[in-house]
Amino acid sequence: MDTTPGTAPDRGELQRRLGVLDSVVIGLGAMIGAGIFASLAPAADAAGSGLLLGLAVAAVVAYCNATSSARLAARYPASGGTYVYGRERLGEFWGYLAGWAFVVGKTASCAAMALTVGAYAWPDHRNAVAVAAVVALTAVNYVGVQKSAWLTRAIVATVLAVLAAVMVTLLTSGDTDTARLDVGADASFGGVLQAAGLLFFAFAGYARIATLGEEVRDPARTIPRAIPIALGITLVVYALVAVGVLTVLGAQHLADASAPLSDAVRAAGVDGLAPVVWAGAAVAALGSLLALILGVSRTTLAMARDRHLPHALAAVHPRFQVPHRAELAVGAVVAVLAATLDVRGAIGFSSFGVLVYYAVANASAWSLTRAEGRPPRVIPVVGLAGCLTLAFALPLTSVVWGAAVLAAGAALYAVRRGTGARRPPGGGDDRGQTPPSDDAGPTPPARRVPTP
Repeated sequence: MDTTPGTAPDRGELQRRLGVLDSVVIGLGAMIGAGIFASLAPAADAAGSGLLLGLAVAAVVAYCNATSSARLAARYPASGGTYVYGRERLGEFWGYLAGWAFVVGKTASCAAMALTVGAYAWPDHRNAVAVAAVVALTAVNYVGVQKSAWLTRAIVATVLAVLAAVMVTLLTSGDTDTARLDVGADASFGGVLQAAGLLFFAFAGYARIATLGEEVRDPARTIPRAIPIALGITLVVYALVAVGVLTVLGAQHLADASAPLSDAVRAAGVDGLAPVVWAGAAVAALGSLLALILGVSRTTLAMARDRHLPHALAAVHPRFQVPHRAELAVGAVVAVLAATLDVRGAIGFSSFGVLVYYAVANASAWSLTRAEGRPPRVIPVVGLAGCLTLAFALPLTSVVWGAAVLAAGAALYAVRRGTGARRPPGGGDDRGQTPPSDDAGPTPPARRVPTP
């Protein structure tokens, strides 16, 4: 495939349109989104005064995952992220399990973000607003990834401006008490780990850069640069916001807050800023939802190409060069879930699935050779151990439901394999070609990248 900017790809291929700035912005849109507005309170409830320790643990695990993902994405610049990496490095089942965990977990996360939009924009009609947001953003994604990147830039700029106002207000407030940052007896090891698992929900957006690998220009250079830049900016913003909220509210009041940032600026005596924070939270949730739908639809595309999901979802729109059927299917499922899920429950469930997804990414990165760009060995080791530890430190209901969904996915894989429904990786037939869809034109050969 010719990946030169401006060159039209074969029909059935996604077009490489995203540079470093667009990739960083998409990652920021996914991370500096509703996570900072939604995850601080449940994390404080778990960790108490150890909240900042939980944030630090989540950041270390996120850094390891991001480094492993960046090295893998540079080598395998195809849609699907860890679904592709696991398949290529560990075998088809592990790739499938990673893709299943991501699609299911992030679909729940999409619903949580849609509900967050509704809760902040119009609380009395949150479900209707959530469905409207899903429909609107699915339409934006449908008309091309560049349109999504432009909208994400505007969203990220707005959210950063709101968070900057919040940070300045809180850190300069006369109600600030740095003693509230001290770690007290209420903090426990298990609570800190559980908080780290919940806060990981807010950091996991850098995966969007990797899952869009097929649409990134010069991915070997762009992705390894974009992921750490986006993660570093997010960590600084989150740390400053968390410190500001803690010094004003304290861990106990933060744990009880339904809208932590709004409550914090009110406690600081700046009531006029609270409506701005509410508006910023709604816009942030829109940014997260936009990036999530992008990521889930691309992983759905990759799994449909390999026939682990209905092959009709592998179609690429001949004009807009997007996986339009996958995007419409994801949008429809999210719209239905937005009417039934609880936001806090969805955060834990999503975190479990995504932590499993990154555990496979770190195991895949371990298998890279030095010539293939393997990161220092300690990074995938810490990343893998951290992901598994945080996954099982989550609230019991999240672990039980997450494990049940993974088991269901594994059972479905076994049934399909036993009945001969499995197709060769790449979605091809015995000749390595994919039958053309009715609107995507002839699809190119199997997408597997040979391992030297």
